[in-house]
Amino acid sequence: MVIESDSGDSKIQLDDKTEGLHNADMRRLSNSSIEVQTTKDDQLGIRHPKAILFLVLWYIFSSLTLFLNKYIVDMQQGDAGLLGLCQMIMITVGGAVNMYLPCGLYAPAPPKAKPPSFYKNMAIIGGFRFFTVLSGLVALKFVAVSFTETVKSSAPMFTVLVAKVMLGENTSMGVLCSLIPIMGGLALTSAYEISFNFTGMFAALCTNISECIQNVYSKKLFNSTDYQYTPAEMQFYTSLCSMVVQIPISFLIIDMNNVYETMSWSMFVSLILNGIFFHGQTITAYGLMGYISPVTHRFVYSSLW
Repeated sequence: MVIESDSGDSKIQLDDKTEGLHNADMRRLSNSSIEVQTTKDDQLGIRHPKAILFLVLWYIFSSLTLFLNKYIVDMQQGDAGLLGLCQMIMITVGGAVNMYLPCGLYAPAPPKAKPPSFYKNMAIIGGFRFFTVLSGLVALKFVAVSFTETVKSSAPMFTVLVAKVMLGENTSMGVLCSLIPIMGGLALTSAYEISFNFTGMFAALCTNISECIQNVYSKKLFNSTDYQYTPAEMQFYTSLCSMVVQIPISFLIIDMNNVYETMSWSMFVSLILNGIFFHGQTITAYGLMGYISPVTHRFVYSSLW
C-alpha cells in the first residue's frame, strides 16, 4: 500500500514496513520451532533414534580406525606423523563435502550470516584438535597404540571436571562413584604394561585432556542460541584451522626416509581408508554430541575400549 502526501513530495512505503514485520515474525517462529525441536531431542537423549544410529556408526568407525592405526604403525611400520597428517586432510575434505551433502547428519537450513565469534571459536577448537593429534603422535613414539587407548579410559574423569568449569554441569554421585573402577583399571593396566613409559603416558594424558576440552567446548557451541552450528561446519572449519599449523610441523616430525621405505600401494590404500574411517568417527561423534552430555559422551567412548 502506497500513500502520497498532499504535497506529492514524499511517499510512505507501508508495504516495505509490513513485509519487514512479517519477516521478523517468521524468523521468531522459525527460531521457536528450532528451540522446541531441540528441547524434545535433549529430553530423549540417547534414546532418540538418530542418537542410536550415530552411536552405532560411531562404534563401527572408531573400531575400524583403531584397527587401521595399529595395522599401519605396527604391521606396516608406517610413520605416525604421516598417519596424523593424512587423517587431518581427509576430515577436512570430508567436512567440506558434508557441508553441501549432509547425508542425514543434520537438517539442511538456509545459509545464515555467521556471528563475529564464529571463526574465533573454530580456531580455538582447531587449536585443541591440533594439540590432540600432536600429543597423540608423541605418545605413539614411546608407547604402544593399545596403551594409548587404555589411558583414554580416564577421559570421563577429566570431562566431569571440564564440564563443571565450562558448562556448570553437575554430575551425580552415582556417576562419580563409577569413575573409581575405571581409574583403578587404568592404574593396574599401566603398572603391568610392557611398553610403559612416563613420557608416553604424559603425552597420552595430554591427548586426553585436550580432547575433553575440545568436546566440552563443542557441546557449548551446539547449545548456543545465537547460531545453529552444524556437525559439518565444526568438522571442516576446525580441521582447516588445525591444518594451518599441522602442515608446517609435519615437515619436522615426519621421518621422510621411513616414508620412502614403507610407501607402497598397500600403505597408500590403508592411509586413505583410515582417513575415511576417521572422518566417519569424528563427524558421527559431533552428531551424537547434539543429543547427549559431554560426560555421557566420554563414558560411551570409554566403553568402546
